[in-house]
Amino acid sequence: MLGQYAEELSIATLGRGFYEITREVDRHVNISGFVSGLATLHLRHTSASLLIQENADPSVRTDLETIFSRLAPDADPVYEHNYEGDDDMAAHIRTALTNVNLCIPISENSIVLGTWQGIYLWEHRTRPHNRRIYLHIIGE
Repeated sequence: MLGQYAEELSIATLGRGFYEITREVDRHVNISGFVSGLATLHLRHTSASLLIQENADPSVRTDLETIFSRLAPDADPVYEHNYEGDDDMAAHIRTALTNVNLCIPISENSIVLGTWQGIYLWEHRTRPHNRRIYLHIIGE
């Protein structure tokens, strides 16, 4: 029988960087008891993002940060929006170029990811934040 499960996850960040949340999401899928279905994650912020990325080699995340720091540098003089500091508009641009929503299939009571895939919260601000992710699962 089709059912739903919802939970808000709270992720404390220490500043800009990648925070793997794969185990936390899979734990909630397991709690839901659904054998198959779909997990949807929605990040309730405009200066961080969600992504599925390689979780084996940390240099992938380092390279992503390097490229994004070139695409959206902090304190660029072309930015008008800087109410919360030099990283404010850069964080919004990074979010606009990535995702705040993910949909991940569920099979055999677990999220379906590739061998080297992990789910990450990517904090784009330089200061610590408490990020909220709404997790909604529909399944049977």
